[in-house]
Amino acid sequence: MQLSYYERIGDENIKTLIHNFYLEIKEDSLLRPMYIEGFEIAEDRLYLFMVQYLGGPTTYNDKRGHPKLRQRHVVFPVNEQAKEHWLRNMKVALDKSETGDLEKEYLWNYFKQTAEFLKNR
Repeated sequence: MQLSYYERIGDENIKTLIHNFYLEIKEDSLLRPMYIEGFEIAEDRLYLFMVQYLGGPTTYNDKRGHPKLRQRHVVFPVNEQAKEHWLRNMKVALDKSETGDLEKEYLWNYFKQTAEFLKNR
């Protein structure tokens, strides 16, 4: 039986990755203002989403329903510059991660595709 990416990466590594990402976002003058609900809520939501996406528990869906990523992000001005900032912050967090190289590559490819998908300006 093949392990899910959730099992391969591990819950604590996912949690740390997301936490480190938000530490970067807090210092990003372009993206920081978009987090009007606060960083704690955003961090929890992204963590739960990533856990589910990677094959872990479906707590995200249980709490929030279908992810509807484009619909939930349409209120934010996600242009090329915002996309690049988001990716740069995630790359810093991913580079700090103790996740294996194959898992990092998988995550990075997902983040790049999703960031492009979420552009709305």
